[in-house]
Amino acid sequence: MRVILASNRGTVMELGITPIVTSGLVMQLLGSKIIEVDNNVREDRALLNGAQKLLGILIAVGEAVAYVLSGMYGYGLGSGISLFIATNICENIIWKAFSPTTINSGRGAEFEGAVIALFHLLITRTDKVRALREAFYRQNLPNVTNLLATVLIFLIVIYFQGFRVVLPVRSKNARGQQGSYPIKLFYTSNMPIILQSALVSNLYFISQWKESEYSNGQSVPVGGIAYYITAPSSLADMAANPFHALFYLVYLSACALFSKTWIEVSGSSAKDVAKQLKEQQMVMPGHRESNLQKELNRYIPTAAAFGGICIGALTVLADFMGAIGSGTGILLAVTIIYQYFETLRRREPVNLASLVSKIPSCSE
Repeated sequence: MRVILASNRGTVMELGITPIVTSGLVMQLLGSKIIEVDNNVREDRALLNGAQKLLGILIAVGEAVAYVLSGMYGYGLGSGISLFIATNICENIIWKAFSPTTINSGRGAEFEGAVIALFHLLITRTDKVRALREAFYRQNLPNVTNLLATVLIFLIVIYFQGFRVVLPVRSKNARGQQGSYPIKLFYTSNMPIILQSALVSNLYFISQWKESEYSNGQSVPVGGIAYYITAPSSLADMAANPFHALFYLVYLSACALFSKTWIEVSGSSAKDVAKQLKEQQMVMPGHRESNLQKELNRYIPTAAAFGGICIGALTVLADFMGAIGSGTGILLAVTIIYQYFETLRRREPVNLASLVSKIPSCSE
């Protein structure tokens, strides 16, 4: 049935052509006796086609809701969009590490995957030192150095995720109940990178492109705006084009500005958090209720700005080290996976601490 209906399990083609086929059958049945359609009249044909497409959309929505409510996909956590982003980035990293595809880059057929290429070179080459050097530093294809840089960036980002200031809070109504409101260094999570990427995505057409010989037909910028907002390919490229490297550094330093702006528009500023805490009858021990916003102002703007700078710096470091998947992609993947980890960790019986943790923050 999936072959006939062009359906593919677990993808956006889950329903296949079922909705449009069903709507076509329904409209054919209605057109036979219930509604009058003159196929010789252009307006009638247009109305029939439009009604069929609208009915197909309604059937697709109904079937999709039924699929989800029936538990066909189980019940997940977090945002599906975030999961798709993280999965796509991780898939790219795994593929570049273990791809069995062979590519001829002028030195004969080589395996695309860095790990597979390492073992292949060690087995087939008599000079093991030269084989290791080639596996770690080969050009135009993923190498072991790129893979190690990716792992290092993953570990650094996870380490920085633990930097936070925990402010104690308690309920005015329930005596003895203590909770906390954590303000993380990455207070705005990956939003600065997402906003920056979204804003400049429309600039890519103002550029000069050429097809890369070793990237499966993909094009790379060689001039224009896109060239300067794309990370240098290597340290040699940085040395040859210092203005390009400098412009890229300045471009990513704007993450701090995006981060500070985001807390104001997303309802996560000190004023908004103070209002949410007051609505939940929360107070901070040792501080008057009127000083709650002032105390939060000591931490939230600083965390947003400095966190944005750190995210930009880590992105630059990942790109300059040649990490697989780009610095932006790695930052997105790690922060999304870490958010899922924290969501799973918070699934506990409701108490004051879990109540406070439900106050929205930028990362959510």
